Amino acid sequence: MVAKKKTANGSIEARLAALRADFQALQTDMKGLYGDVSEIASERAGLAMRSAEEIADRAVALAEEAAREAKTTALEYKDEAQEWADENAEELRSHVRAQPIQSLLIAGGIGAFLGALFLRR
Repeated sequence: MVAKKKTANGSIEARLAALRADFQALQTDMKGLYGDVSEIASERAGLAMRSAEEIADRAVALAEEAAREAKTTALEYKDEAQEWADENAEELRSHVRAQPIQSLLIAGGIGAFLGALFLRR
């Protein structure tokens, strides 16, 4: 019976030793896996940063292009308004010369209206 207990104890100790060895191997594998995952995550973060920088650069370029186009369009409208004013200024002068009292009353009415608007504030 003593021999049986020794064999049973030896078998348990052998199993425990094997289990400890397996556990240590598992820990080593997990540390290696953690390093691999960390490296991959770092690479992915770098790729995401580069992608974000590219998108930001494209957005800035598009905004600059839109600003240039808006400036060009505004200058065209300004030129058109200037031409219209130049073309119609002489007609307006001739109308004022032909009917000065009516022009004066219209200008006074517009001034009174604008004055009332600004005094309300």
